[in-house]
Amino acid sequence: MTDLILRDLVKRYGDTEVLHSINLHVAAGEFIVLVGPSGCGKSTTLRMIAGLEEISDGVIEIGGNVVNNLEPKERNIAMVFQNYAIYPHMSVRRNIGFGLKTAKLSKAEKNARIDEVAGILGMTDLLERRPAQLSGGQRQRVAIGRAMVRDPAVFLFDEPLSNLDAQLRTQMRLEIKKLHNRVGRMMIFVTHDQVEAMTLADRIVIMKDGHIQQIGTPSEVYHNPANTFVAQFIGAPAMNLLAGEGTEGGVKLWNGTNVPLEGPGLAAGRPVTLGVRPEDLQSGPGEGGALSGVVTVAEPLGSETLIYVDVGGKEIVATAPGRTPPAAGDHIALNLSTTGLHLFDEASGVALT
Repeated sequence: MTDLILRDLVKRYGDTEVLHSINLHVAAGEFIVLVGPSGCGKSTTLRMIAGLEEISDGVIEIGGNVVNNLEPKERNIAMVFQNYAIYPHMSVRRNIGFGLKTAKLSKAEKNARIDEVAGILGMTDLLERRPAQLSGGQRQRVAIGRAMVRDPAVFLFDEPLSNLDAQLRTQMRLEIKKLHNRVGRMMIFVTHDQVEAMTLADRIVIMKDGHIQQIGTPSEVYHNPANTFVAQFIGAPAMNLLAGEGTEGGVKLWNGTNVPLEGPGLAAGRPVTLGVRPEDLQSGPGEGGALSGVVTVAEPLGSETLIYVDVGGKEIVATAPGRTPPAAGDHIALNLSTTGLHLFDEASGVALT
């Protein structure tokens, strides 16, 4: 079985270090998503795994072998890029088969491999078409097929869905997830879209400024964020972060509201940040809740409505029922669910247990 290990991986451009001691162990067959804002180093990490970027320091192991100095074609990996990079003058069959150009297989064996991959991707009836006759999603499947036909140990995806419209993105996410379930190979997927990360990954690697912020399952990074960056990056809309200070039994918020917390008490007066996700704020009419204010915007989403509430000059996002939401201008009370509260150190942003 093929594991992938990144050990103290560093990337420098001149004197500027852009990746700082990246450590990651990916198990055979695992689906890992690297996610973060533009410039965080996720694509650079992927390109170093692929052999397309030189390693400044550290070690990359694939299947127990150090591959730092191996050419991309020697690493038994296949990469799918953001742009499809398929040849417009070739049929789908020839585009998929291009991945076998240097393989020492007979023509019959190559055609059998192409037919097998086309069957998996649901493209058997499209093999003789040209790319101009395909939809965007079908072209992306051709690019994936060209990677699959080589039967690599590791699949690398560099933002492959970013050029598709919203409906096709959703469809292709499902296709890639099904593909992973069928072939059972390791997949490493780069995206800046946290929805893609949450829906695709076995584990998510969240990056910022060349550092890994947290590694965990989608549930772990959503329900137990390691710091305020992860708390706000994962989840749409983002977690509300409320300034406060420690008290003997909980937190006193910036507006004077006391929020009781279970567990060890905080030092009195210690600056902290209380995090609460919109779905953990129960809304109701009036001004009797822990937080109260005026609805400034309501965004209907069908099953629920997002409401933006001005609480003492601070905008807080909550959810409300989709059928009977409050309207802009309504006075509303927000109650905190004690099971959905997160506590962070104010200075460092690190989660407090």
